[in-house]
Amino acid sequence: MDYDIIDREVVYNGFFRMTRFTVRHALFAGGMSGPLVRERFERGDAVGVLPYDPWEDRVVLVEQFRVGALDTGMGPWLLETVAGIVEAGESMETVARRETREEADCELGELVPISRYLVSPGGTSQTVHLYCAPVDSRDLRLDGHGHADEGEDIRLHVLPADEAIGLLDTGGVEAAMPIIALQWFALNRAWLKDRWRAAPRAPYNGPA
Repeated sequence: MDYDIIDREVVYNGFFRMTRFTVRHALFAGGMSGPLVRERFERGDAVGVLPYDPWEDRVVLVEQFRVGALDTGMGPWLLETVAGIVEAGESMETVARRETREEADCELGELVPISRYLVSPGGTSQTVHLYCAPVDSRDLRLDGHGHADEGEDIRLHVLPADEAIGLLDTGGVEAAMPIIALQWFALNRAWLKDRWRAAPRAPYNGPA
């Protein structure tokens, strides 16, 4: 299958970027399509992490205000995985560990890949690299996470694993990233628990 990019134009370049493409592509029945004009939302690739405490059998989720959820009827405060945008020259592991410190104030152990997926390929180029990793969830501070100067106000939810998985049935998670992460976790929880409980407990985050 072939395609041609006839033209590419940046039509907006601010906090995000919008690029307008004129393309044509091969048709399944043979031949080529006519010129198609499509806008693509450019946000940069992202990394997401589902922190799991295998010693306490608990999952850590974050809650924050999301403007994209306004007017959807679901409410703009969403339960999500830890997540952040990949900056130039950063590895996925660096982003995962940085964002977990910023959003949950804890350290990750081994990063186990869950999935790499396109968020919405009909309109954006963003790819998510999603992981699960062990953490010590004891005495985590629940409120006051994120960078206030960037408008972040993040609250932690440290949930028993069964309760976290149950959010899939009750509609307690409404964003794609935590849904994908928790579905994968439900299938792999026993394996993760056996794997990580055999290792030393992750660094303790409680008072000295």
